[in-house]
Amino acid sequence: MSLFITFEGPEGSGKTTQIRLLTEALHATGHSVLATREPGGTRIGNAVRSVLLDPEHVEMSPRAETLLFNAARAQIVDQVIRPALAEGHIVLCDRYADSTLAYQGYGHGQELDELRALIEYATGGLKPDLTLYLDIPVEDGLRRKLGAGAEEWNRLDAKQVSFHETVRDGYMQLIAAEPARWHRIDCRGPIESIHLKIVQAVETRLQQIREETP
Repeated sequence: MSLFITFEGPEGSGKTTQIRLLTEALHATGHSVLATREPGGTRIGNAVRSVLLDPEHVEMSPRAETLLFNAARAQIVDQVIRPALAEGHIVLCDRYADSTLAYQGYGHGQELDELRALIEYATGGLKPDLTLYLDIPVEDGLRRKLGAGAEEWNRLDAKQVSFHETVRDGYMQLIAAEPARWHRIDCRGPIESIHLKIVQAVETRLQQIREETP
């Protein structure tokens, strides 16, 4: 059974850890799983990622940033995500199109309708079946990310706290607009407790798909 699940959330919310745990749990129950990330996941996407996140690229304009993210997105959709879904895999992606609306839209103040048109082109209209939002207070998440080491700290992490607060508020608006697709999880508790909540949300969505399938 194919299923496209995306993970969103503030910096330091633990997406990488939770994707790894969910991958292991789904494999254990017989599912075929592909885990990937944005930007990245392909040779071209990884090259774009290095440009986008390099802390030295402080002069990058919001429009250039937006186009680079969506170039990497188009590549991963065409090369990785669509083929995996066609083969019946469950695809887990660390960030996807909602990140553009939250960061480049709400965060940078760019026109959301223009971004949605660009995303539609970059993805060919591919939307997630379920989006898990791992929620954490912005400053807590940034401290957690900084504590992971300098190699984990990137150009977007270094934005002012007010920018990250605006991004989080943007996510809240996206969740309110599409509550059926989103599942918000408080990730301030123990890792295993968060994992169990994620597994429950995924199992619920899988059951819904089974019931909807003739």
